[in-house]
Amino acid sequence: MGTEPIDFCREIESYLCQKNDGHLVRVTGPSFDLVSGWAAQGIPLKVAFQGIDRYFERYYRKGPRRRPVRIDFCDADVLDVFDEWRRALGLPRRSSRSEGGPSDSPEGEGRESTSSASLPAHLQRVVLRLTSARAIGGLGEEFDALIDRAARELDAARADARGVRGTARQALLERLTALDAELAAEARRSLGPAAVAELEREAGEELSSFRARMAPDAYQRVMAAAVDRLVRQRLKLPTIAFT
Repeated sequence: MGTEPIDFCREIESYLCQKNDGHLVRVTGPSFDLVSGWAAQGIPLKVAFQGIDRYFERYYRKGPRRRPVRIDFCDADVLDVFDEWRRALGLPRRSSRSEGGPSDSPEGEGRESTSSASLPAHLQRVVLRLTSARAIGGLGEEFDALIDRAARELDAARADARGVRGTARQALLERLTALDAELAAEARRSLGPAAVAELEREAGEELSSFRARMAPDAYQRVMAAAVDRLVRQRLKLPTIAFT
């Protein structure tokens, strides 16, 4: 998969065609400049695809699709997912954002708010996703037992989180980070070396545009976070840590 802007744009155009049920919407002119800008920022293709998916999911919730979607309408969602990806990996967030908004989308559709959820809401969402992952199963009794224990602990913490302040809140946040690391380590073990190696290759591709500008130790740290993120996606696990 090419990394040059022209190759990146072709991949985006092909993906947009699939999402538009085969209707080809060319990525040319201003749209080419927009998508080339994504490539210049180092947005991985799969991250861009996730942003496009997010726009289409919201579009379909409004009812039957009325006309093919242009890539320009997906810009705000792609940038939002890119920011989330960078934050998950510990990379600096972009210093500026495009001026998106309702007027950039058909029928005044603006992107959904990405403001941080409250801690109780985060814990509730994590417990629900852990319970869902536990129901899928198939990764061994030790992993299932860890999910059960984490879900019980988080469910108990959720009842008190709304009123937690100061050192108690900091202690809870540190516990969430520790649980997150424990879950990620067990998830890697459960997947096995071959699957983890595959995800390491994928993470390396995602970070290819950032590697040259990072110190070796920083790259290794970000690489580990990128692999953990892909492991969570593979197993449909939530991020327990709250930042």
